Amino acid sequence: MSVRVPEFKVLPEPADLPEPLPEPAPADLRLETVLGALSDPLRLRIVQKLLLESEQFDHTCGWFGFDRPKSSLTHHFRALREAGVTRQRQYGLERRSHVRVADLDARFPGLLDLVAAWTPDRV
Repeated sequence: MSVRVPEFKVLPEPADLPEPLPEPAPADLRLETVLGALSDPLRLRIVQKLLLESEQFDHTCGWFGFDRPKSSLTHHFRALREAGVTRQRQYGLERRSHVRVADLDARFPGLLDLVAAWTPDRV
């Protein structure tokens, strides 16, 4: 029995982006760290939503529509960035995120396909 993997979006990087916030280099991405970040259902949903529903290159926390305190969301987005799953940039007072597709595919082929195919119970 095979699982149908949804095709995810990889939007082109616009010109003149702010520098990314601190994150691990591609060679320093560790499977156990990435899986640890993805072990939380909300973080897994954040990554899946970015992969499947992105409307632009990167998104603010508000775009996700989660009914969670800002401090909780900040924690989850930081955990994803520090693990190397997402890249965040500061635009004035807001941070925007996108998935590091090329880096993750190079280090862990097929991982993002699994994230895209994941069926959440409820988040």
